[in-house]
Amino acid sequence: MSTITAPSSRPSTAPSTHRSPPRSWRRDLRALPAALRSERIKLSTVRTPRLLLILTAVIGAAAAFATAKLVTDEVLTVAEVFVYPAVFTAVFAAVAGILSFTSEAQHGTLVVTLSARPARWVITAAKALTAVMVGVTLGGTGMVAAAAGAAAGGLALGTTSAMAATAGWALLYTSAAAIVGLGVGMVARHSAGAISGLLVWWFVAENLLRTFVPASLGHFLPFDAGYRTLGVGSRFDTPEIIAAALRRPQYALVFVTFAIVMLSTGSALLQRRDVN
Repeated sequence: MSTITAPSSRPSTAPSTHRSPPRSWRRDLRALPAALRSERIKLSTVRTPRLLLILTAVIGAAAAFATAKLVTDEVLTVAEVFVYPAVFTAVFAAVAGILSFTSEAQHGTLVVTLSARPARWVITAAKALTAVMVGVTLGGTGMVAAAAGAAAGGLALGTTSAMAATAGWALLYTSAAAIVGLGVGMVARHSAGAISGLLVWWFVAENLLRTFVPASLGHFLPFDAGYRTLGVGSRFDTPEIIAAALRRPQYALVFVTFAIVMLSTGSALLQRRDVN
């Protein structure tokens, strides 16, 4: 008499041959335009970018107007003064870069973004390109407003042959500052901590370090180097600092390198961290 053996309910221990299909970088690259469009939509639907744009214009015009009225020991022109407020513009650009990431991380929308588009390098690239666009927009707005403020303050136009080059360096400065802010935001993931830490280093720590380190090393402090790409100089420069000065492209290289390092660090952490 034959017996019927019941099928075993134990799961098979044989290794599965099914694997998830590898992600194609070409497919991820095709997703970049959609990611950029998403970042532009975010910019247009929140108030902070518009507020920063208004502040950039108001402060740029006011600072240039005040410079025109209060500085009487030298002859200034619009062609010189229009770039002076760029340091304030760079601060606003850095804050915009920080908030472009931390606002999503703190409010939980980053999880949704990464779930819809799991390739995290695409998110980083889209935010970086958007940060550059914001930096250029703020930089251009600040210079136009400063030129108007300087003219309203009674300054003559002056020699305009170098204005285009100076404006180009200023736009590089503000756009790189936005990238620095984005990188800092990706590292800190908290708006208040990132902004306060950035400003303390920018305006306190670097000034202290520049006092104590040799002049040949002080020029490699990133935010000091970024400011000097404007070609403005500082009245507080000692003869040693002036003697060790770098050329404008070298200052730009220092600041851009710092921006790339910060963005790369933030991107690496985004790849490794839990989005929650």
